[in-house]
Amino acid sequence: MFRSLKTLWKKWRASRNAGHQLDALLALADADAPYAERSEWLIELAHWIHRRGHLDSAEGGTSRAAAAGAPPHRAPPEHARVRYLLHVLERNPAWKDNVGAMLRKLLRESDGISLLCDAGMPVHSGLLGALVGRLQALMIPPAPNRRDLAALVTLMFPATHDPEWIATLPPDLLARLRALIAGADAAASPGQGLGPHPGEFSLDLLTALHNLTCQISSTGLSPTVRSRLSSDDAHVAVERLPFYRLTRAMLAVENARDTGDAARLLPEVTWLRLLLDDCRKATDDVFAHLYRNGVRVDTVFQVERMRMRIVRAERLLDAWMAAGDAPMQARLVADLVEANQQSQSIAHLLRSNFALLSRKVVELSADTGEHYIARDRAEYLTMLRMAAGGGLVTAVTVYVKFGITGAHLPSMIEGVFAGINYALSFLVMHFCHLSLATKQPAMTAPTLARELDGATEAPGRARFASTVVALMRTQAAAVAGNVLLVFPACLAVQLLCGWVFHANLISPFKAHATLQSFSLAGPTPFYAALTGVLLWLSSLVAGWADNWFVLHRVEDALAWNRRLRMTLGVAGAARLAHFCRTNAAGVWGNIVLGMMLGVVPALVSAITFHFEVRHVTLSAGSIGVALGVLGADTLRSGELWWAVAGVASMAVLNVAVSFALALQMALRSRDLRRKDVQPLMRVVWRRIVRRPIDLVWPMRKGQTATEAESSH
Repeated sequence: MFRSLKTLWKKWRASRNAGHQLDALLALADADAPYAERSEWLIELAHWIHRRGHLDSAEGGTSRAAAAGAPPHRAPPEHARVRYLLHVLERNPAWKDNVGAMLRKLLRESDGISLLCDAGMPVHSGLLGALVGRLQALMIPPAPNRRDLAALVTLMFPATHDPEWIATLPPDLLARLRALIAGADAAASPGQGLGPHPGEFSLDLLTALHNLTCQISSTGLSPTVRSRLSSDDAHVAVERLPFYRLTRAMLAVENARDTGDAARLLPEVTWLRLLLDDCRKATDDVFAHLYRNGVRVDTVFQVERMRMRIVRAERLLDAWMAAGDAPMQARLVADLVEANQQSQSIAHLLRSNFALLSRKVVELSADTGEHYIARDRAEYLTMLRMAAGGGLVTAVTVYVKFGITGAHLPSMIEGVFAGINYALSFLVMHFCHLSLATKQPAMTAPTLARELDGATEAPGRARFASTVVALMRTQAAAVAGNVLLVFPACLAVQLLCGWVFHANLISPFKAHATLQSFSLAGPTPFYAALTGVLLWLSSLVAGWADNWFVLHRVEDALAWNRRLRMTLGVAGAARLAHFCRTNAAGVWGNIVLGMMLGVVPALVSAITFHFEVRHVTLSAGSIGVALGVLGADTLRSGELWWAVAGVASMAVLNVAVSFALALQMALRSRDLRRKDVQPLMRVVWRRIVRRPIDLVWPMRKGQTATEAESSH
């Protein structure tokens, strides 16, 4: 017997005819076989349904599809195969009874709670642990002998389009599938409308719902969540929290169901829905508290998982109450399949973690980013003055840099000293309220993210376009202010030194080498783009520092420190705490940026390829020094103008790369996809085309972007 089954199995696999494959597979169905063999049979049936191409072509004609009553409109090929499968079973009652018995037995013997409760729910709070777990699952798929419905679904529906075709199954196919699974009991239970019939799937739904409500209540009443539902001014009693009353509401629903009291069931279910909605609102309050007072990864993980469980509980409750609604049941199954796929997808894990990281970085620094955007003429002129001051400071930085490189130190030591030089220069700019060009786009991701909150409507898109245009305009002002001051300042210092001391601050050979290194024809654009990445990374560090400072309430610790209050007084300690809170992000961001600009090129050059920093302000100052050394004859050489073109490319690439990365982080923090971004980009482009003057000169104060749009 076993040998004959094995031979038939080989013949089925060797057959290329879809109809013959199905006939052979249905003939192998055995409701009395061991669990593993029945699971493997169902997996093979699912693979037959997944087979690409139309069933007509597989059959070499249209007779069977026509006989099966295939709809004339275009539908997923899986629908045609399911329809053909049901048609074959209806023509063979013995096969139909056997397959129905197999399905009922599999569902009865499998653990459905794993699919209903746990599918799609994250297990690890850390990225590394989750990544290792998913890699293991990818390399070692579950075995068919596991009595786990989630494992069976994983093996049956591996394709990403499976949820779509399952959710769109026609009502007639859903009714026939339900009759197949229910068997002889199909006529007993379409449902009363007030609640589901007492079937096994209904009991699984209720059990899963009970499990979810207990988990939601446990997480919501934990100190991590409960402490963030109260403020410093008011304390919320535990018995008033929806998480505390949720399990009681669930028990009331179960008691009403057990007693069969339909009149009592509806009010209890309504009360449970209201509590779930209150729990969802409470999670929003927790997130608002986190983003206002600092983000901790494990806390966000717990609250995000609790929110997912609330959504799942609502879906299960809807499916439990609408037992006769087959399309709703199909959508539930499709959601579970999709959630199960996402829980095993490495790409989904990376996307979700990057979105969380983005939101963590951008939420606390919106005010910092706002300082880098000039929205009216007064702010625009202020930015020009700040940039001009930054150019003067950078002139000193350029000469110190030439002094460090002229010492011919080992590359790593030279990189450390160069980083200290840059960091000190950036800190001087920060505390003197000056500006450095190209650093601004990386710091404006928080502001862009805040503008994206209303970007689904026309006024929100107009505000976003206005912010982007203002950012471009401000950046142009910053670049102009830096370059127009650093270049003549560096040139003037060299000319003055040559006139007074009859000496050059750098050698003519070094001046020629500097101009040649900035040439547009060389690797300058590539280096400028990498420098833009470093500028963006510094904004991540600034956001992390701001989050750390707020999360650990360092400002309160300093303001209430006993020694500081005794030494500086109460007001002095408060001023010191506020000063540290205001400047924590800026100080750390500038220090890290300076050290990266100095050390990273040395590290990259030692490990992989040669890399040099190409920053527009520093390079413009270096050209000024080289021009002062080489004299006016250099103006007639192509070497100078190729270097000028290279500096122009630095201005574009420094800004474009850091802005693109900042925008991508802002989009990820709001979980926006390409289809959501395209309307925003069209609005920005229309704004630029209609008012190109806005890129170089702002509108009058009080004239909004919406007014500008409506005036054209």
